Formats: sequence, structure tokens, C-alpha cells
Amino acid sequence: MGSRTLRISGTGCALVDYLYKPVSFTGDHFKRYLSVNPGDGGLSPGKLVFRDEFEKFSGEDYLKVRKEITCGNPPVTLNIGGPSIVSLIHAAQMLAGMNAEVCFYGCKGQDKGAAFIDENLQRTPLKIGKYKVSDQYTSFTDVLSDPEYDQGHGERIFINEIGAAWDLIPEDLDEAFFESDIVVFGGTALVPRIHQSLTELLKKSKEKDALTIVNTVYDFLSEKKNPNEAWPLGSSPDTYPNIDLLITDREEALRLSGKHSVEDALSFFRKRGVGGIVITHGANPLYYAYNSPLFGVSEGSRPVSEKAREMILHHPEMVGDTTGCGDNFAGGVIATIAQQLLDHPSQQVDLDRAIAMGVVSGGYACFYHGGTYFEKVAGEKKRVIESFYHDYLIQLQKNGSK
Repeated sequence: MGSRTLRISGTGCALVDYLYKPVSFTGDHFKRYLSVNPGDGGLSPGKLVFRDEFEKFSGEDYLKVRKEITCGNPPVTLNIGGPSIVSLIHAAQMLAGMNAEVCFYGCKGQDKGAAFIDENLQRTPLKIGKYKVSDQYTSFTDVLSDPEYDQGHGERIFINEIGAAWDLIPEDLDEAFFESDIVVFGGTALVPRIHQSLTELLKKSKEKDALTIVNTVYDFLSEKKNPNEAWPLGSSPDTYPNIDLLITDREEALRLSGKHSVEDALSFFRKRGVGGIVITHGANPLYYAYNSPLFGVSEGSRPVSEKAREMILHHPEMVGDTTGCGDNFAGGVIATIAQQLLDHPSQQVDLDRAIAMGVVSGGYACFYHGGTYFEKVAGEKKRVIESFYHDYLIQLQKNGSK
């Protein structure tokens, strides 16, 4: 690519995260609000529910319930959240000093949430392709975090208001978006009109020779509409052949594929024509499979970072929360793919290397609150994560992985 700047453009979920911690998911008063059936509007560890659906389920005002289950405590922190913008901020941080730019396209309101995002984006290297302004409130998510859940691994519950994200439409994505080297759609199930148009948007991206990446989020709208059917991705199955890399977690992979095992889900996505698939599973090993001219052919699994796990278990004072681990995983993968395209534009992308950087990026997200890490100096986060990456490669060698 010579001296030309590599451009990454992404769109999808961006919002303000309000983190409440600790919140016990096992207390008697909390159990009243737990989901009984999939998609019923109740709270469920690891899943997202919309505020209006929760209020229908509980018959109570959500803000009143929140005060009860958080014992009246204020949020521990506010942060920029959302699978799209968080992964792109991390990618931009990891590409510091390289000939690359990362641009975000989204929609916000004219409220305190929008002002918070505007102010704090200035503390990151992310560029804005277009941030549309809507009359609706800026999207937000309350993140309820229980660090003791799942034998101390921790888990979160998300309550979301889509708000301004309803107003982001395909026409808001300009030609520069599609002409980028890498185009990323992140958490579009929380940006409904983009999500419904994914088939056409991905097709247009591929026609412009972009490398396409999709990282998913729990699709509560589809789950609510038809809990017994596989979730749609875009308007038709033609979405899948236009995805070079799909990054999803285990539950989302099973619901998108309509399958009951990770192996069957991987097979489903391969048969649909996805170039590469990575299925994460929290603190458990991830699974991947790829078969494309871009990535080559491979499949297997990867463990989490032992260094991160040990620090979490033995140094609880250093732990933030698990919010944004998956988003930062995606950002690490995106950044490493971009770095390889810059360094060796004519060679295959080493996806194993990108996955390894994703693993340590996700692991490091446990050591601060919220998904977005604000650097004091450019390159700060990259230096720390590269030390985790070095240790992770040693871990893989000891375990017999390449």
C-alpha cells in the first residue's frame, strides 16, 4: 500500500454505559425480575433487555427497580460503550503511530449523553466519519455487574434504550465509508435500520473491494419477535457470503445459526460462505474456522490469557469489570488485520495472530471499568497489551499451539 493511509470505517452500536457494581444476581429481591422464558423481557445474566420490554415484563418503572436492585448506589462510572465504537476506539489505539485512520459513523441526540460522548471522544484517536444528530435521546445502556457470579469470573446484565439509534439509516453512510480498506459493522442489532440493511450494505462494501468484518450483539428484537427461529442477519442469507470475518459469542452464534453446538454453528457459517468465523465464550476457550483466499484454511480453539486470568484471581484490587471484553477482542483483531495489510499488503492475513491479539485485548479490558480505556499518552495501552501478547504466545507454545 506504500505511503497511502489505510482507512477503517465502522458503524453500529454506540452509546453511554452507566456501570453499576457490585449488583448481586442471586439476591431474593433481584430474582423477582429474572427472565422465565427467552425474550420475555426479564433480566438474564450475560444478556441485554430493552427498557420498555422490561417494564412490560415487570409491570414496574425501570428507574424505580434500578434504584432497588442497586441499593440506591450511583453508577461506579460512565463510559463510552457499544460494540461498534468501543472496538473501533481500541483498534485506533492499537494502530497508534501507524499510517492508518479509524472512522466511526453513528447517531446521537442533543442531550447530556451526547455531550459526554463528544467530550470523551476527544481523548481517543478515533475519527468521526459522520455523527448524525437526532431529536431522540442518545442511546444508553445500564450495565449491572456481579463480580462474584460464575464462580468469581463475573457477569453483567444490560438494560438498553435504543433512542437515537433508530434514526441511523443506510443513506447516512457516505461513499468514503464504502471505499475504506476495512468496513466494520458492530452490534447492529441495536441499530435496527442498519441491521435490516446489512445484506445490501455488505454487498456494496465488497463491490468496493473492502475487507468486511461483522461483530455481533445479542439480538433482543429478533428474540422477542420469534424466539423459536434463527435470528436473521440482514434481509436474506446473501448477507453471509459478503462477510470476510464474523466475530460472535457462543450464544449469538447458536441463535444466528439455529444450531445447538458450536461445531454445528461453525459448519453453518462456513456453508453460508463466511470467510472466517470466531466464536468467543467469555472466560472459556474460543473456537474459530476460516477458509478463504484472504486468510487461508484452518480451524481450532484458543484459550484465554493465563496471565490475565491469574491477575484476576490473585489481584482482585486490580480488576475493573468485564464490560467491553468482547468489544475490545474485536478491536484487537481488527487492528492486527490492518497492521498486516499495511506491512504486507500482498500476503495472506495471519488470522491466528489477529485472534491472539484479540484474546489479550479482551483480557486486558477486565482491568479497568467500562469498555473504553482513556490513555494518558498515545501508545500507552498498546505497550501494556503487547506485553500480554508476548506472554500469550509463550503460553500457546507451551500448550502446543502455533
